[in-house]
Amino acid sequence: MTLDLTSVGVRRGRTTILDTVGCTLQPGQIVGLIGPNGTGKSTLINAIATLLPFSGTIRWHGRPVELGKIGYMPQHALVQADLTVTETVLLGRHERLGWQVKATDLDAAIHALEEFGIAGLHDRSMNILSGGQQQLVLLAQRLLRQPDLLLLDEATSALDIRHQMQVFDRLRAYVQRTGALVVIAIHDLNLAARHTDRILLLHQGRVAGDGPFETVISPDALRRVYGIEAEILVSPSGHRAILPLGAHG
Repeated sequence: MTLDLTSVGVRRGRTTILDTVGCTLQPGQIVGLIGPNGTGKSTLINAIATLLPFSGTIRWHGRPVELGKIGYMPQHALVQADLTVTETVLLGRHERLGWQVKATDLDAAIHALEEFGIAGLHDRSMNILSGGQQQLVLLAQRLLRQPDLLLLDEATSALDIRHQMQVFDRLRAYVQRTGALVVIAIHDLNLAARHTDRILLLHQGRVAGDGPFETVISPDALRRVYGIEAEILVSPSGHRAILPLGAHG
């Protein structure tokens, strides 16, 4: 009952994007993919989702991943169709809806919107929402389906800090309730430090660190991978925060 990656590689022409990436990820946790721009985070998410050809093997519960049976949200997910927010969330259950929408489906959709604090948008058109509001609606849609594997690529990139924290709180509650595995590419190291159980640090297409944030991220790792000088601060509550001091070199 794991997500197993063995010698996963992705090439574009003569360029190697991912090179022999391997790990075993357990359900019941939030795993953050971190690393500098261009290091392969989105590529790895898309390879796991079977949206890119790759070498090596990727297995979920011992079988190839089936995109239709997991939750996946790309980095630049937008809805341009003239759908209401509620209709968009209900698409998360489209295989089971048929030609009728039951009251229980509507109740579940509204509850999902309430969890993200956007129930007041339920009758608005997706076309008039901001990018951040659309992100929240699409996250609610993914969770409505209750997948046991959820792949998210920069799913909080358009959100303010309050909504970022709210999203991670919802993801944590979802993992605790269902035992799902969430794999999320994160640009913000402080979000990764605060909200993940495990991180994969990618550098030049390879895994440069794997484990809890506090064991992987050090001033040396930040210098070597990100090219920055930084301090790692620990709050009285035990939470870590990265304080960048300047570019290295």
